[in-house]
Formats: sequence, structure tokens, C-alpha cells
Amino acid sequence: MTHKILLTGGAGYIGAHTFVALQAAGFSPFIFDNFSNADKDTPERIASITGQTAPWVKGDLLDKTAIERVFADNDFDAVIHFAAKKSVADSVHRPLDYFENNCVGLINLLEVIEKYSVKTFVFSSSATVYGTPQRLPIPETATLSFANPYGFTKLVGEQMLAQISLAQPELTVGILRYFNPVGAHASGLLLQAPRGNAAPPENLMPRMLEVARGQNPYLTVYGDDYDTPDGTGLRDYIHITDLARGHVLSLQNLLQSGEGHTVNLGTGNGYSVLEMIECFKKVSQKDLTYRIVPRRAGDIASCYADVSLAFALLGFKAEFGLLEMCASSWNAAQM
Repeated sequence: MTHKILLTGGAGYIGAHTFVALQAAGFSPFIFDNFSNADKDTPERIASITGQTAPWVKGDLLDKTAIERVFADNDFDAVIHFAAKKSVADSVHRPLDYFENNCVGLINLLEVIEKYSVKTFVFSSSATVYGTPQRLPIPETATLSFANPYGFTKLVGEQMLAQISLAQPELTVGILRYFNPVGAHASGLLLQAPRGNAAPPENLMPRMLEVARGQNPYLTVYGDDYDTPDGTGLRDYIHITDLARGHVLSLQNLLQSGEGHTVNLGTGNGYSVLEMIECFKKVSQKDLTYRIVPRRAGDIASCYADVSLAFALLGFKAEFGLLEMCASSWNAAQM
């Protein structure tokens, strides 16, 4: 039997790549997205990659009637919940928007899931739930905290799911704590930065691409006085193709075992902002001008994953390195 999987936010960067990976693994994914941070032609781009249709419906998780409608019209075996506002910097300035979208939207979705007896749920969480980490690499057992409103919403989401799982033991939940996804599909058709009307991400890779293509005169580097080897922030960058594969492995594990899990999805390696810039310069043959400015509110110094549990439980191990991440992004940006 082919399992039908609802992807909320399925037209976004991570959702679209996961759609492709799920379809390749024999699942039947379905997109529910308001396209506020995604290109409207993403379903067509997905279909060009897979050679199969990419079914979708436009809807918002703050509109419970729209959620009800898509569940009434489809028989879903599982839900992977991507849809969320995700900018750390933006969340510092507009926390209420993040609380409403990320927390109320999740509540609406979970109420409908309970009504329609969907028993498998994968939650798109984040390394931001570790706040300022006390040890590196960060294990899943680390103390949970938050350093910004975005991280708060992810932590609240995890805690809501933990309590709901106690009340509904038949609900199997997989919590995936992403580190820093970068890169693009090998086809070049799916990028991190939306091509349409959506606001461009504030992440490092899309901003480097803007400078390399002449859309911005320089790259802004937020802080060079962190306690790291070169003073810039250290992050665990993971290729989007690896991250998408992690979702497939998580879903397969949940469906087969009936037991929930919480795992980190990263590479286990930390790279600084300046290391990423140098790698991208090597790949693109572009001289990226950058300026150092003060630290950004909500940012932390270092964050990289202990990935041993993901390997032990899911058999997950990242296959791509920093060079492939930069090369795939640059290749896609030129198409």
C-alpha cells in the first residue's frame, strides 16, 4: 500500500526537497502551503524533476476550515509539518507573528489530525531549541532552552507534542532538530531563495548568492568577536538532499516501529561564516566582498550536532560536504 503523506509548507525549501525524496521512496506526498515563502511554480518544478504530478492545495494553518477541507478530501497516513515562520532575526522584532503562526497553526493542525485519526506525525524542529549550548557537539539529551522567539516557538511545539503524545498514546511523533540546511537539488530547479514574490531568506547562502550575482555590493557578516577560531559564528551546515533523506528515514522508522523519536539532523561538523565564504569563493570563482558589523540579536557563537543517535536509530549519515553544498547552490543559481 502506498502511504499518502501531507506536507504542510511542502512548497518551501525543505518541504519541496523532501517531497522529491518521498516520491522517490514510494510514498504519495501532498502539498498544503500558503505560498508566503515559496514560489507558486514549485509543484511544476517538482513534477519536472520526478516525472510525476505534485498534487497541492493552497491553504493556511491559521484557517482551520481550510485544514478540515484538505483532510476531508484525502485519506492521509501521516503528516510532516514544515509550515512555519523561520527567521531568527525577524522573530526578535515580530515575536507575536511567530507565536501566532508557529504555535496557533500547530494547534489547529493537531486538532484536525486528532479528528481524522492520523497516527503518524513528523515535526520540523530546530537546533534553536538548545539555546546557547553548554557543550559541543550537542546531543539530543542537552538542556533545552531558547535564545530568540523563533527558537521559543519550536520548543513550545516540541513540548506540546510531548504532552499530546501522553494523552494520545496512539499518536507516533518524530521530532527532527535541523541544524543549518544549505545547497540545492542536483537539477538546479529547487533553490533556498524563492524566485517569486516571497521575501528572500536572511540565511548565509542566499545572501552570498546575491553578492556573487551582483544583486548586492557586499555581504554583511554579523560579528567577528565570538569565541570561535576566527571570531565568526560556527554552524553545522547540512546539504538539503541529506536533510530530505533524513525525513524519509524518520517516516519509515515511525511507520514500521510505531515508536516516536527525537533526533538531530546535521553533519556533526562546525564551519565558520568565513570558512563558508572561502569555500563559496573557490566554487564560484567570485570575489565576495564582505563587511563586519556588530552581532545580530538572537544569534549564538557555535552550534553543531552530535549525530550518533540519528545513525544508530535511523541509519542516517550525511553524505555531502561543504564543497558540494556550495557547488550545488551556485549551480542552481545560474540556471
